[in-house]
Amino acid sequence: MNVEGCVFIVDDAREIRAALKCMLDVANYQVRAFESAERYLEEQDCEVPGCLLLDIGLPGMSGIDLQRALVGSMDARPIVFLTGQGDIKSSVQAMKLGAVDFLTKPVDEARLFAAVDQAIRLDMAARHDRAICESIQQRLQVLTRRERQVMEFVIRGYLNKQIAAELGIGEKTVKIHRYRVMSKIGVRSVAELVLLVAHVGFQPELLVAGESVAGTAGAKHAPFDARGRHLSPEISRPEPGMFV
Repeated sequence: MNVEGCVFIVDDAREIRAALKCMLDVANYQVRAFESAERYLEEQDCEVPGCLLLDIGLPGMSGIDLQRALVGSMDARPIVFLTGQGDIKSSVQAMKLGAVDFLTKPVDEARLFAAVDQAIRLDMAARHDRAICESIQQRLQVLTRRERQVMEFVIRGYLNKQIAAELGIGEKTVKIHRYRVMSKIGVRSVAELVLLVAHVGFQPELLVAGESVAGTAGAKHAPFDARGRHLSPEISRPEPGMFV
């Protein structure tokens, strides 16, 4: 059974494009077809989830060239490669660059559907994760400078009185900032806050090992070593959708 998403076919052979489109249409996939990598780059909509069904031997920009051009970009989609002959070197290269599968023409229908479904699911998961990260980043951006400082100490494991000493402010003031941080970020516990900021790769920037912000307290309370490495147990990434 197919999953929701569009299959973007890129193949220079009209008859192959037509055959693939017909096969996928019958299976109720959304399909768009392009005769070249250049045309695909010009006309595809990066906001549409889906996968790329890509001929490796395209004239002009080849399939591998297109794959390289898309790596790390917002236009990237999971790729299922097609080839007219079993090219082991090319298939290894494509898989190393992250291709989902490498299929030989004529394509086996069941294997094609399985590869396309896997690729679309991967794209949907990646888009969902990006949406979560963007949401978290937006929440972090509404924090004031002082709230961000307090948050950084909190996720390092400092107590309120230790944060107050480091920043040279009252403990009650720390509690107020801490409450505002939790409210703006939308979490109820420190554990949830730590998981959330870890999800976006947030790194505290306030302290260098052995130094303090206000100069009124040493770094002896900090749960990190002389190289600034956190000594707390390793933080696991949250489950998808946890903070949506």
